[in-house]
Amino acid sequence: MYIPPAFRVEDSEKITAFIQRYSFATLITHDGEAPFASHLPMLFHPGAGSHGTLVSHMARSNPQWQHFCSGEEVLVIFHGPHSYISPSWYETALAVPTWNYATVHAYGVPTVLNGHERVVSVLDELVAAHEAAFERPWTGNVPEEFRDKLIQGIVAFEIPVSRIEGKFKLGQNRSEADTRGVIDALSRSPDAGSQAMAQMMVTECKVNKSA
Repeated sequence: MYIPPAFRVEDSEKITAFIQRYSFATLITHDGEAPFASHLPMLFHPGAGSHGTLVSHMARSNPQWQHFCSGEEVLVIFHGPHSYISPSWYETALAVPTWNYATVHAYGVPTVLNGHERVVSVLDELVAAHEAAFERPWTGNVPEEFRDKLIQGIVAFEIPVSRIEGKFKLGQNRSEADTRGVIDALSRSPDAGSQAMAQMMVTECKVNKSA
């Protein structure tokens, strides 16, 4: 991924928080002839391995898991807030439109998880992670026969991360006045994604909204 120095993120805690917040990722492999992508929820264990380990599962009928046999590196993309940026929001007169966004790319060689109990634990952990915020979390208490039949239809896997890249393109190369103008405009937008971008800019660029 092309990352100008102003937009590069190397803080491991910041990257971990981003992956855990935006955990629905795009997994990209190559089938020998063309790229192939799936969109999957990912668990991230930052303490497992040099750069952490990703864990997920997909439908057994999805041919992508068979690409893992090649032993080649795959790419996992985590997408954060993004928004169009109008030059009319800048104090600077001479400017052009751009797009602000935040993303993390993780690379590694995946391995299929074959043990039944290991697969069950992956599913339990994934459910627990996403149910935790609910007032009445679903317990996952279903008959084992029903659960095990469904498990036959999936493939669980893990990806020890060999390298990871973070890019937060938030206008860090703009003046404080320009940045504040963008934050104010995005904050007034009815679009939830634009508002999320404004909040991220407040946090990352250390610029407050104008009074």
